[in-house]
Amino acid sequence: MNRPDATANEHARNRPTASDDLDAGASTDAPGRLLDREAIRDCLYRYCRGIDRADEASLRDSYWPDAHDSHGATSGPIEIFFERVRAAFARGPRNVHRITNILIEFAGPDTAIVESCFDALQRGPGPDGITRQFHLAGRYCDRFEKRAGHWRVARRVVVYDWVDEQTAASDDERTRFGVRQPVGEAWPHDTIYRLLAEARQDTGAAD
Repeated sequence: MNRPDATANEHARNRPTASDDLDAGASTDAPGRLLDREAIRDCLYRYCRGIDRADEASLRDSYWPDAHDSHGATSGPIEIFFERVRAAFARGPRNVHRITNILIEFAGPDTAIVESCFDALQRGPGPDGITRQFHLAGRYCDRFEKRAGHWRVARRVVVYDWVDEQTAASDDERTRFGVRQPVGEAWPHDTIYRLLAEARQDTGAAD
């Protein structure tokens, strides 16, 4: 009879590695792969800006139009998710999303499987008008595809590893934040959009 530790070691030895399964079919152009990795990370960060700033353009720019998204309460074509968040944006939520531990494994020149850990603070009224507050953590398990030189999400499955419903503060934001200004706002009023607009004016770029 095998000892448990011996069995575990055998499984570990026989388990395919990322390089066995995926990177064998990927490009060996190291500088190009570094650029691909940065483009994938930028796409993930654009998603966070889109959700946190209620910026639908940034959110859409992180998915391909034919993407599939499994995201808790909704699963299906990406437009279903966009409709859901658009309704949430209209209710004035406050969201903070952070992404860490981004593991990118290439499955070919134009495909990557990406696992990213997320940590999210969410507060806002639901469709029933009741304000709720949650601390969520989990992972975005994504299939990224590169089309016409751009990397975006083609398929996303959101895996939840932690949920904590919290008591939402009763004071308004002006009271809670006090002198801690400026407070983050939705598109187009947040500070980052002013800075971007100023930079475009400085360089003569069109909005």
